[in-house]
Amino acid sequence: VMRLSGARLLEVGTTNRTRAEDYAAAITPRTAAIMKVHASNFQVIGFTQSVELKDLAAIARQHQLLLLHDLGSGALLETAAYGLAEEPRIQDSLASGADLVACSGDKLLGGPQAGLLLGRAALVDRVMKHPLARAVRVDKMTLAALIATLDLYLTQSLAGLPVWDMLGASPESIADRARAWQSRLKERGTAVDVVAAKSTVGGGSLPGEQLPTTAIALSPRRGGAADLLRRLREHEPPVIGRIVEERVLLDPRTVLPGEDDVIVEAVIGALV
Repeated sequence: VMRLSGARLLEVGTTNRTRAEDYAAAITPRTAAIMKVHASNFQVIGFTQSVELKDLAAIARQHQLLLLHDLGSGALLETAAYGLAEEPRIQDSLASGADLVACSGDKLLGGPQAGLLLGRAALVDRVMKHPLARAVRVDKMTLAALIATLDLYLTQSLAGLPVWDMLGASPESIADRARAWQSRLKERGTAVDVVAAKSTVGGGSLPGEQLPTTAIALSPRRGGAADLLRRLREHEPPVIGRIVEERVLLDPRTVLPGEDDVIVEAVIGALV
């Protein structure tokens, strides 16, 4: 996309340390914009330094440049309230002075897979007139799903958003559900263990963040754990687990309400 626009990307600073003066020193008469990309799916840890968006906005204004922010995960809520690391929100980026903000419509926003572009109306209009915008535009079903998702935020009906339901599920409720699965499976002659585990947030957001959870652990009766995992994936609908110490773990956190019967039948079928 950058080659098509005629732009040349110039990286500033180093992998782990970037200062405001690094940006300022890289500006030339040919510079059109400053772009900051949020590390939404990886971590840089240790001896690190980065520049706040509001400070970049000041540099951009001083040199009459645009400030572009690739935000990534598209959060609208405070992730710290869910016991997770702080993730920058869409509204924070705009308030800090970004001219254009790009983010996902899925991930932490919780809607359909799509890309969103927010910011100054005149700039968004210019982008939408580019031929590439027509090539990547979403269809009407995606738009309808996105509108329905945003409406849940406007009406404070966040219980309808699976991603926040899953992140906000209490350890006690998850443990109760795991034990209920274990009990139902025992009634059907299938023994599984209930174990403490960790839910990794993942999905291109909050890298490295985990939440305590309780899972059921399945020991394969034939073949190995990978074979058992494959049989679960081949169930209709597929059931996705993970392997820990040669056992398959199924985490209730990521199973929607009303899907318990699916889990029970899939496990019985896979362990036969």
